[in-house]
Amino acid sequence: MKALQHSLPFLPEEIQIISDKIGVVRNDSDIVFYNASGPIYMCKVDDKEGLRIAQGMFVDLKLARPKQIASALGVNASTVQRNKKKYQDGGVKAFAKAAVPERTPYKLDDEKCKEIQENIDKNLSIRSAAEEAGLSEGTIRNGLKRGDLKKENSENKPKSTSERSSQDQESESGIAVKRHSERFFARKGLLEEAKPRFEASEGVKYGGVLIALPVILSQGLLDIGKQVYKKLSNGFFGLQTIFLTLIFMSLLRIKTPEQLTRHSPGELGIVLGLDRAPEVKTLRRKIEELGNQGNAREFADLLARHWADENPDVLGFLYIDGHVRPYHGKNKLPKTHVAQKRLCMPATTDFWVNGTDAQPLFFVTTEANDTLLSTIENEILPEIKQLVEGDKRVTLVFDRAGWSPKTFKKWYDMGFDVMTYRKGNYEPWPEECFQEFEIKICNKKVKYNLGQRSVNMGLKNEDFWMREVRRLCDNGHQTSIITTKQDIDEIFIAVRMFSRWKQENFFRYMGIEFDFNHLCTYDVEPADLERLVPNPAIKEKKKELEKIKKEYEKNLKKLSDAVIQNNDVNQNAKLMQTIRDLDIRCAELVEVISDMPEKVAVKETMDEDKIVKLETERKILTDLIKMTAYRAETSLFDLLVPPVLARNEEEGRSFLKAVFQTPADIIPDEENKCLIVQFHTMANQRSNSALKALCEIINHEECLYPGTDLRLVFNPQSCKRNYAHVRRSEFINHKLFCSSFFLIFEPQKQRSI
Repeated sequence: MKALQHSLPFLPEEIQIISDKIGVVRNDSDIVFYNASGPIYMCKVDDKEGLRIAQGMFVDLKLARPKQIASALGVNASTVQRNKKKYQDGGVKAFAKAAVPERTPYKLDDEKCKEIQENIDKNLSIRSAAEEAGLSEGTIRNGLKRGDLKKENSENKPKSTSERSSQDQESESGIAVKRHSERFFARKGLLEEAKPRFEASEGVKYGGVLIALPVILSQGLLDIGKQVYKKLSNGFFGLQTIFLTLIFMSLLRIKTPEQLTRHSPGELGIVLGLDRAPEVKTLRRKIEELGNQGNAREFADLLARHWADENPDVLGFLYIDGHVRPYHGKNKLPKTHVAQKRLCMPATTDFWVNGTDAQPLFFVTTEANDTLLSTIENEILPEIKQLVEGDKRVTLVFDRAGWSPKTFKKWYDMGFDVMTYRKGNYEPWPEECFQEFEIKICNKKVKYNLGQRSVNMGLKNEDFWMREVRRLCDNGHQTSIITTKQDIDEIFIAVRMFSRWKQENFFRYMGIEFDFNHLCTYDVEPADLERLVPNPAIKEKKKELEKIKKEYEKNLKKLSDAVIQNNDVNQNAKLMQTIRDLDIRCAELVEVISDMPEKVAVKETMDEDKIVKLETERKILTDLIKMTAYRAETSLFDLLVPPVLARNEEEGRSFLKAVFQTPADIIPDEENKCLIVQFHTMANQRSNSALKALCEIINHEECLYPGTDLRLVFNPQSCKRNYAHVRRSEFINHKLFCSSFFLIFEPQKQRSI
């Protein structure tokens, strides 16, 4: 500072000293360089060329070092060095900017921009739009930066998860309530049912469950449900919404209506095409209204008929077994043995009939825990006769609880074959009676040592021959199978009989995944007053008889001891008289018991108002919904054969559960009348590949979202085709029912890093 002021001490106060020869002053628009004599160079703040000239010139004139200039101007010292060299080589002219001719985008011409903009307006991703146009993703993004393309379509901009969450929370009428006008008319009783209406939404939590919609509709749930049940009372939620809500809940493992309180009603409502899903009390009220119509049994019969007509071969072998559902309520119900708890306790027993493919066909709920034999005789056989066409013979497969050769003969004459395990003790066969058979089951080779003979069941007054097939196990045990089936080899008899484990697995899977034992209601209804039950008076008389017998044995022992000890003769005489009286009393009680009826009407044993049974209508309805959900899941599982999913037997159902829970973007396309369901990524690339393949298979069938007039298309993202011209394909044999919105399932692609 002193060096500069030596010649001219009057410098600006805000000057920044660069070296002992120059300084710089900055303001909002200019930069001015000073030496001891005053200003020597000035340029604008945003004049980059002028600043480069100053850097090169001052360093070349040795007015300052490069580091000093770089520090003062906030640039790198190497930049100052380059500008010095440039000044030395060409002077001020070296910094002059060459004129650049105007350029126009040669890739994004007007025609290409129009094509890409149309795809962006259809809510395609930038990557998809680039692939459709044959350009790179960077080219599209540069066009968006320049303004040649516009990303957002304001009329159909997808709402993000956070936006929806904020809107759901801010709703004054309740969480996620938005369709106020329709709800107003619903409260007035002027709306039969709210129609599905979709808005573009990103990351819908339950969007993945829509992939099951085509197979759900193919099961006939909505068609038959609307045929059997009358429309519900006017309101926002109607028959279709209730059915879809219940079956989506089952697939999403929302096992009871009460569990809806732990799930977002707005997210589930998007899948239903509404603003929100029904709340718990609304759903329960609607289920009760359906139960009051009393059509559950007809609904079950028509569903079974539909499933049998779709695949008549399922009636070849029918697996029958009972499933006990314990009851813990306050009402008095008949007791039965509960195997899981090893107790005899109040319970209801359902007898399930599964088809040849092991899928459930129908079930019968017994009122008083009847035996398997009587239930087959009185309930199941009449139902099967209605399903079977012509003189086709059906084979009934069940366990030892239905053992009765006399009944087998009766059923055989009626046109039914039987297959069961032999009951009782039987002599083992010599090992030379067995030979080895090999068969492939579930892609695994299985070996059985089998032997067979014809066996006379020893009925009175007639011969009845059945076929006995035995399996010799590795430990020497022989498992005996008895059947009237004569037209198949013994290996297939063994396979069919041992396939009963599939029905056991069905019960276990339904209990774990669908909470099969849950009672949808504890309400009761009057039971049959004439139902026969064991005579309780006999039980009381037997107790009295047992007590007298014990007294008789006690006095007899006293008399024996008195005789040995030579006690008083009078005392012995009294004991003998007591023994004779007790013996007479025993004989009288035995005669009274023999004259009493073994069974009496239940109304004679208890008050008529206490003779109740659990309400069956709502139970049958909810069980049918869970059956349909299981069958729909199984239909998707059957599509996951290799190469779609390599370990489909082990991982298929777990994979489908993950798919149902996967978030997805749901975007309606009104112009092409389609609904795009774009999946978010799954946990690994294997799952993404399997999901993509599953989507491509599903998309070969057309499906309409029920309740709308818009056509829906299923299409994976990588398939380059016009959604409006997708043709029906015969690639798969599954017949999928079509409703009214075409769904496009698109697995989200992974970006490479």
